[in-house]
Amino acid sequence: MPHPREFLPLNIAVLTVSDTRTEEDDTSGGLLVERLEAAGHQLAEKAIVADDVYRIRAIVSRWIADPEVHAVISTGGTGVTGRDGTPEAFSVLFDKKLDGFGEIFRMLSYEEIKTSAIQSRAVAGVANGTYLFCLPGSAGACVTGWDRLIRDQLDLRVAPCNLAMLIPRLKES
Repeated sequence: MPHPREFLPLNIAVLTVSDTRTEEDDTSGGLLVERLEAAGHQLAEKAIVADDVYRIRAIVSRWIADPEVHAVISTGGTGVTGRDGTPEAFSVLFDKKLDGFGEIFRMLSYEEIKTSAIQSRAVAGVANGTYLFCLPGSAGACVTGWDRLIRDQLDLRVAPCNLAMLIPRLKES
């Protein structure tokens, strides 16, 4: 029988993309911080940035250049309005896209919000050995994303496999 894996706390950065949110009213970003810490992970850094592709990309680029940051979770900017640019900001940084993340996120969202799920452009990928997850800005979407997808994939103990177990191999060539 295989030996059970031990929990490995990861360093996770949280980015809220919004033109209006502040630390005082950033419900979604705060929710993600609470959940990742409750799961045993460490907050690497938290930031709020305006919905501007280049400002988003600058912060995320700094985090993926830091070998101590294992994952970045963003909330906001994934809709279809003219100001929504988080997927575009993240996607050009991806070395590999995790197509299944967005597909499963929308499937789970459909259970909760029906056809409104088609408006979600949630995406995920890997950049410079760092996992990147883009969630919509609502607290409900962050609960769905963390509780039903991200939490288990960033937990080394989850079988049969998870993203956490691949961290040592993400930069191999």
